[in-house]
Amino acid sequence: MKKLINQLDQILGEQLTGFIQAHPHCELNQDPIFIKRKDAPIANKVALISGGGSGHEPMHIGFIGEGMLTAACPGEIFTSPTPDQMLSCAAAVDSGEGVVFLVKNYTGDILNFETATEMYADIGGKISFVVVDDDVAVKDSLYTAGRRGVANTVLIEKMLGAAIERGDSIDKIEALGIRLNNQGHSIGLALNACTVPAAGEPSFTLAENEMEFGVGIHGEPGIERRTYKNLDDTVEQMFQTLISNSDYQRTLRQWDREQQCWHETLQSKQPLKKGDEVIVLVNNLGTVPTSELYGIYHKLVDCCQKFGIRIQRSLIGTYCSSLDMQGFSITLLQTNAEDLALWDAPVNTPALRWGK
Repeated sequence: MKKLINQLDQILGEQLTGFIQAHPHCELNQDPIFIKRKDAPIANKVALISGGGSGHEPMHIGFIGEGMLTAACPGEIFTSPTPDQMLSCAAAVDSGEGVVFLVKNYTGDILNFETATEMYADIGGKISFVVVDDDVAVKDSLYTAGRRGVANTVLIEKMLGAAIERGDSIDKIEALGIRLNNQGHSIGLALNACTVPAAGEPSFTLAENEMEFGVGIHGEPGIERRTYKNLDDTVEQMFQTLISNSDYQRTLRQWDREQQCWHETLQSKQPLKKGDEVIVLVNNLGTVPTSELYGIYHKLVDCCQKFGIRIQRSLIGTYCSSLDMQGFSITLLQTNAEDLALWDAPVNTPALRWGK
């Protein structure tokens, strides 16, 4: 293993310090660790917080800024942050309008963010909890019960951030987050695994003609190990899997602010169908050249046109990575005019920037 690191126990601290040095609109809280907008809390605005294990950059810290996240709680590489990080972060950025936790569906993230939600409510904070579970590949995996939360998290962060900028209440932000999650569908693929520094070796090994189909962002196995032929065949398989696995129901826990308790709700993913309009994300999981991402997008456009899906916006690049994995993911988020207005709204973060 050759990595541009020093000591294993110094990786997170050094990298977060470098991030703050490069982006002075953010500030780092050291104990417990979180990063927030320097101008937060922001008067009369809901705060949006996400987080999770490091190793997926620029998600989440790279999306802190105007029109997106208020703050993020980074854990060690591929390790959930702790409830005290989330609790302290929420208190630091809450303007009085409340805090929304946006949580990817992994067991550690869910348990710790749930604990932080209860703790924040106990001290009188107004808190909401939105889960992202967009990975269609597998129902259960090494890290999660149910569908994994992957790259649709980035699209939701952008659109919730825009809704916050226009002044939406915490109830509206929560409802929008749930709806966008139910409209988002993702699948990933790897030609080679990532190497976690603490492990010192790839998380799995593939033969020259193999691909891990439906891989997770921590290197978890997917649907199966398949034969790799070429780009067009691979994208076609991924598209067909997105279409055929986009319709399912699952039970999610939601925080009831009135009753101060959790309740379970049956949620239905909105299936992809002919006539849909979508926002597309072709996301580099680590080491895929940008030129190859555009080749992937070219084939994806063809698949969408033949099926009858209309692409309204697209994003191609590295947004939700998995260290040095040679792989990529595709996300299709069903959209409408209201959602597109949120997508097009100005954003100014280290990793996503357009508009004013």
